[in-house]
Amino acid sequence: MSFKYLQKIPTPEAIKQQMPLSAKLVKVKANRDKDILNVLKGNDRRMLLIIGPCSADDEEALCEYVGRLAKLQDKVRDSLILIPRIYTNKPRTTGEGYKGMLTHPKAGEGPNIAQGIKAIRRMHVRVLNETGLTAADEMLYPGNYPYLEDILSYVTIGARSVENQEHRLTVSGLDIPVGMKNPTSGDLNVLLNSVQAAQIQHTFIYNGWEVKTPGNRLTHCILRGAIDHHGQSIPNYHYEDLIQFTQLYLKRNLANPALIVDTNHANSNKNFREQSRIAQEVMHSRSKSVELKEIIKGLMVESYLKEGRQEPGGRAFGQSITDPCLGWDETRELILKLADRSK
Repeated sequence: MSFKYLQKIPTPEAIKQQMPLSAKLVKVKANRDKDILNVLKGNDRRMLLIIGPCSADDEEALCEYVGRLAKLQDKVRDSLILIPRIYTNKPRTTGEGYKGMLTHPKAGEGPNIAQGIKAIRRMHVRVLNETGLTAADEMLYPGNYPYLEDILSYVTIGARSVENQEHRLTVSGLDIPVGMKNPTSGDLNVLLNSVQAAQIQHTFIYNGWEVKTPGNRLTHCILRGAIDHHGQSIPNYHYEDLIQFTQLYLKRNLANPALIVDTNHANSNKNFREQSRIAQEVMHSRSKSVELKEIIKGLMVESYLKEGRQEPGGRAFGQSITDPCLGWDETRELILKLADRSK
């Protein structure tokens, strides 16, 4: 093997001992988890809004952003549960470019995964301590989940990972909600197969152990649009798409059927300014169908302090260095509109 061994990675136990959660924060997380679970089980009529930057690249900007979300959460608490996107791993289509804070703890500098693991846990703990909001992160590398397993309230499996056996099996052992995105091909049966696999028990190898999992009945679907063989975006958020998929979903008789609609990516054709319109269209569709009102539990939106994007190493505070995002003013306006429509 042509591997060059650079440094030993600290164990999850060592990292958690260095940066533990206080008893107060453990209680905050437990209460948040309960609220989110009740939404997905249909026991709470509020909606989830998973919202934040494409990638969490800067601790100070991210904390400023989530602090603003926390103030809005107080205003919309009766209709929305805001889950900040703190995505610390970034999948790259070609393998090139910024791979997230776990790999690059300082954007624009070289990789240092051992330091990156410390940086992402420190940031998550700080956000929770300062705002009281537990977060969502993407599981790009299943073996890394234990570093954040006591902090996260929601996990996403991306479109490029959803067909991977290791991701499916790992999800079956998580005790928090996991949203699985449809693959980039748009194949909805692949998506449903993934959810079904994650909801049942398995025995497999995980981080050097033979493990057995009970199945995660909170695993559910996220629609994010698709890419055809010509490279063109195909949205799947329109009323007809949602109705058709809901019927397909319910035929599977899976536990806790729930649907989140991603307003960006192929649904917006990566035009970030379309997200507000798409979110409101989904809310309108939801109001016109009893089935959709029951199954659509939330939305996913990419936003940050400053709209658009910049190159890694750029100096614009709170602007994405990966996909472009909504700015704060439009984000605030959208959240208030969604809160009003979801009552």
